[in-house]
Amino acid sequence: MIELKLTRIGNSLGVVLPKEAVGRLNVEKGDRLWLTDAPDGYRLTGHDPEFEQQMHAAREVMKKRRAALRELAK
Repeated sequence: MIELKLTRIGNSLGVVLPKEAVGRLNVEKGDRLWLTDAPDGYRLTGHDPEFEQQMHAAREVMKKRRAALRELAK
């Protein structure tokens, strides 16, 4: 478990992520983070969950329509 401390940044509050957390999130300066609801609180992630759902749907279509996509590629 990593403890985060709130700090004042201008008129807002923010947190500073320790190097270990940045490494596990696989993010760097300028990247976006997403805070989503989870059954036990919140989840912080370095990728867009909505985009992940869209990609899953696209993979399912590509899997189902493989032959048609192959023909279109010719």
